[in-house]
Amino acid sequence: MSRRYQMGLGSALLLVMFLAAWQWLPGALGVPEFVLPKLSSTVIEGVRMFHEENLVMHTMVTALEVIVGFVVGSGLGVFIGVILGLSPATETVLSPYILALQIAPKVAFAPLFVMWMGYTIYPKILVAVLIVFFPVMVNVLGAVRTVDPDMVNLVRAMCGSRLQVFRLVEFPSAMQALFAGLRIASTLAVIGVTVGELVGGDKGLGYLLIYGEGQGNTAMVFVSITALTVIGILAYASVAWVEKRVLHYLPRASMRTV
Repeated sequence: MSRRYQMGLGSALLLVMFLAAWQWLPGALGVPEFVLPKLSSTVIEGVRMFHEENLVMHTMVTALEVIVGFVVGSGLGVFIGVILGLSPATETVLSPYILALQIAPKVAFAPLFVMWMGYTIYPKILVAVLIVFFPVMVNVLGAVRTVDPDMVNLVRAMCGSRLQVFRLVEFPSAMQALFAGLRIASTLAVIGVTVGELVGGDKGLGYLLIYGEGQGNTAMVFVSITALTVIGILAYASVAWVEKRVLHYLPRASMRTV
């Protein structure tokens, strides 16, 4: 049996144990349903929400906001990171303001965006963009700054232009760090969108979460959290899938077989 198969089997077994504990432990410990609903109760509530609360529509709205926020935030992070990495003077001028924007709590911006743009998808996307931007920008900036100078000098010695130095050396060298930032950003995008929906919105899983809380429906809250978790997992897996194909030339640790 291969090591990879053993690891997958162990992960599946752990999931089964978790689901079994969720189903039977609350009743065995005397935990009331309004505090921690059983797995079966949560599944039943999910089916009800599918038919009565338009769960699919709310999930698609949140997924769309996550995708747009992730793409826009990552694009800005790459663009600004490259500019700051190539120009230390520009970094000196802009870095205090970028740092201040990152330090400012994003939850505080969400109500302001709602006041400006109303109960639309745009405030949620903008919060996601702000959260996604910084980790991507920092990773790209650091990678561009640590490019091997010998490779740069080699391209210049062959009469390469500044654009060719960036295209052939600096950007490829930053790809691994870029994808590391994108992995983090893919999960942060879900957090940003959820924050925006919690503050103000009439669509999305964050709205359903707040609605369930207001109704005292704990199972509805758990269904919303589960759906948000699934979106985050799919976003992370998508980035990992793209990374595996783009950086296929990098050596990977071999998995031993037994």
